[in-house]
Amino acid sequence: MTTEGQCRGVLLRSSVEGTFCAGADLKERANHQPADIIRFGDSVRGVIDSMARLPVPVVAALNGAALGGGAELALGADFRSVSSKATMGFPETGLGIIPGVGGTQRTLRLIGPPRTKLLLFTGRRLSGDEAVDWGLADLLSDNPEEAALEILEQSLQKAPLALAAAKAAVDDGFEVPLPKGLAFERAYYAHLFNTEDRVEALQAFAEKRAPVFQGR
Repeated sequence: MTTEGQCRGVLLRSSVEGTFCAGADLKERANHQPADIIRFGDSVRGVIDSMARLPVPVVAALNGAALGGGAELALGADFRSVSSKATMGFPETGLGIIPGVGGTQRTLRLIGPPRTKLLLFTGRRLSGDEAVDWGLADLLSDNPEEAALEILEQSLQKAPLALAAAKAAVDDGFEVPLPKGLAFERAYYAHLFNTEDRVEALQAFAEKRAPVFQGR
């Protein structure tokens, strides 16, 4: 999603009915050497990490299977919108491996150790309803793409630099002690005071109109 040539949000979805992303092609994988698989995994992990660090909202819309690497890809988004037809799971231990591009760690941070281990140990597939109930997904909708777009459209009304700062404050502060997290928050908060968008917001409030943010 762009505004005047600037990326303001990302919608991650599949054009294949019934499948978000089913993970690696196992027939193709059988012909690869371990070193090649590791390099490929590193490349995929880098893409997911880069997506997760984008300074804009990233929303994944799931209306089908998100398994293995597909589930890991979805977990790189800020939010996951799913339908009841969606499924999420990690079949890797049944293939003699574990999720290798963020699945163990991002799942752990969302739903905690016991449930993460349950998914990894059993290969259980969660329905869309269960994924939301467990905390692996965030929104349940008959039209997950429409629900995802609604989030992005709402974010377009906000100041781009403020959104980027809010995302960074949450992500940077998540894994550190509270005092350090509060220091991150203060730094991002203070940085926004010198932006043109903050001045515009105050003027718009005084003039009883919607602000026009420029990302400056």
